[in-house]
Amino acid sequence: MREIKKLMINTYNIKKLGYDFMGYKVNRASELSFHHLVIPKRFCHDVGIGDGYLLWNGAILVQNTSHEYLHVIEHLDEEIFCRITSEMIDENLKGRLDIDNIRRIHDMMITFEKEHRYDRTKKGKILVKEEYLTDRIKL
Repeated sequence: MREIKKLMINTYNIKKLGYDFMGYKVNRASELSFHHLVIPKRFCHDVGIGDGYLLWNGAILVQNTSHEYLHVIEHLDEEIFCRITSEMIDENLKGRLDIDNIRRIHDMMITFEKEHRYDRTKKGKILVKEEYLTDRIKL
């Protein structure tokens, strides 16, 4: 596990709280991943910050739910993706996970799900997996 990930898990009390930056339930630290917030990993070398694993550039997310889902959102609705990212940047600046930020993230995901739950171009293919809906904390 990367040192920055360990540091962030401890700094943000993620194991104790039992949820990540987006409000997804955490069962084991091994399922957590670092998500690049400000500068995407693909641009980090170009701007001179190595691979971008820096406290100010990251959020800790559950790989198979919130992290994966955030990239689905990014692909389908850039505006909501940017708004969710902004909320996580705010949590990072505060140095703590904030239930108000998580509520706003939750509301944005609900909006996204109303519009994109199914892919209308592919005969109702489900875009939002069941675990994306059920593995969030109750607000």
